[in-house]
Amino acid sequence: MTLPIALDLPQAEPLPENTAKFFAICEEKLGLVPNVLLAYSHNIDKLNAFSAMYNDLMLGESGLSKLEREMIAVAVSAENRCFYCLTAHGAAVRELSGRPELGEALVMNYRVADLSPRERAMLDFAVKMTVNSAAMEEADRQALRDGGLSENEIWDVAAVASFFNMTNKMASAVEMEPNSDYHSQFR
Repeated sequence: MTLPIALDLPQAEPLPENTAKFFAICEEKLGLVPNVLLAYSHNIDKLNAFSAMYNDLMLGESGLSKLEREMIAVAVSAENRCFYCLTAHGAAVRELSGRPELGEALVMNYRVADLSPRERAMLDFAVKMTVNSAAMEEADRQALRDGGLSENEIWDVAAVASFFNMTNKMASAVEMEPNSDYHSQFR
């Protein structure tokens, strides 16, 4: 199978049993196997490491809701102009919020979105991390506290923003193609 990237890397074949089961679960729950997973499938150890980190940050125990985490992913991806993540996570925001206009605003410019003070503080923080992480200071963390976030939630905002800064750069570097299904979902 040709992978959905600009590099000529073959998918591991046959897929290990656990990976095949994981892809079948994705197909059952999402109706597709995300291309990011297919892209990593040329190296099962890297796929497993990527999936474990993603699952921990985006689906694991946190004071941040799934929607809040997806909103961070989109705001960071917009700053990095990551086509793959904007397409995939923009669809997730549209789905989780039930507000297609929120997903669109975050993709274009989160500053115009109708956000709560907590959401605005989170996205301001994540975007500043993305644009100029060396300039982060106590006032930035205090703005999150003032927005109602706990110390653990501040950690999680930083962790999700950091993860998407890495994945955005990887997706852009290898020209990862988003699944075409994402474009029309939840509009």
